[in-house]
Amino acid sequence: MHRKLLLGLTGGVGSGKSTVAAMLARRGAAVIDADAISRSLTEAGGAAIAAIARAFGPQFIDADGALDRNRMREKVFADPTARKKLEIIIHPLVGSTSLQQVQARLDEGSRVVLLDIPLLVESGHWRPRLNRVIVVDCAEETQVTRTMARSGLTRETVEGIMRSQASRCQRRAAADTVIVNDGLTLDELQGEVDRLADLFAL
Repeated sequence: MHRKLLLGLTGGVGSGKSTVAAMLARRGAAVIDADAISRSLTEAGGAAIAAIARAFGPQFIDADGALDRNRMREKVFADPTARKKLEIIIHPLVGSTSLQQVQARLDEGSRVVLLDIPLLVESGHWRPRLNRVIVVDCAEETQVTRTMARSGLTRETVEGIMRSQASRCQRRAAADTVIVNDGLTLDELQGEVDRLADLFAL
């Protein structure tokens, strides 16, 4: 009987982390997406909206009652204290919701639960809860070109996002397993993921 595993997956913007998560999901891992949880908390009626309006003002809430993401993005990149204020609101809610979803998946009988957490290293509190941490890594220039192509953001904006995240060195230091996603075709990346999935008996 294989024991239940709680895995953490992280990687910088443009690393291919979401692609790896989808590949592991196809192998049978129950994936919990912290970014998706964060977005749901800041949609109209989301649990974080009232606190954001109190902390930043009603101008940061759009006409539909959701977070004005563009306005907030400009604010937090220009003002590190604003980023910290937003994180104090969002991170505990993401953490508690993620743990509720983990328990639900385990109760449903999932053996391997994968937490896809962009800020796993930065948050500090996730590592002790996880059996293993998987980091998807690539060169910084690869991150920039992939993200620009995918999102239409400028190089300056992408580099700002990268500066706000943990460094490659910090992520690799926190990893039990590193998938280097540089110069790989999707089939080659799938092969790397399959070898990893075999280790977890997925």
